Amino acid sequence: MAEAPPEDQPRPQITSPDDIVRLVQFEMSALEQEKMWLLLLDTKNRLLGRPRPTYRGSLNSTSVRVGDLLRDAVRENAVSIVVIHNHPSGDPTPSPEDVKVTRDIAQAGKLLDVELLDHLVIGRGKGTFVSLKQRGLGF
Repeated sequence: MAEAPPEDQPRPQITSPDDIVRLVQFEMSALEQEKMWLLLLDTKNRLLGRPRPTYRGSLNSTSVRVGDLLRDAVRENAVSIVVIHNHPSGDPTPSPEDVKVTRDIAQAGKLLDVELLDHLVIGRGKGTFVSLKQRGLGF
């Protein structure tokens, strides 16, 4: 899993989906099961620690409980989050379930004052991903 920088170095700042992909794609694109990771961010969109695995699924799906997903964000006073999951098939095209869970996370985040900045689906191969926010899916 991607390591957080040492305390004396600046924390990575998320300004685009490409920043997110640089942090996680190497590891996530090689996973054989679908997994969901969470990035917790501060007021300047800097990482609060390392990417956190939150759910593990089967070869092609994962079941997500939104309350569990947002628990760490609330506990650690994250202002915003990024959700990332992989498609072991290699095709990062979001499924209808991906869009639904994105919508559910965004709505729950609004109630908890935690903004969902993006939800990325990582495929196989360098640069193979989809930003649901860029496509207007679930936001």
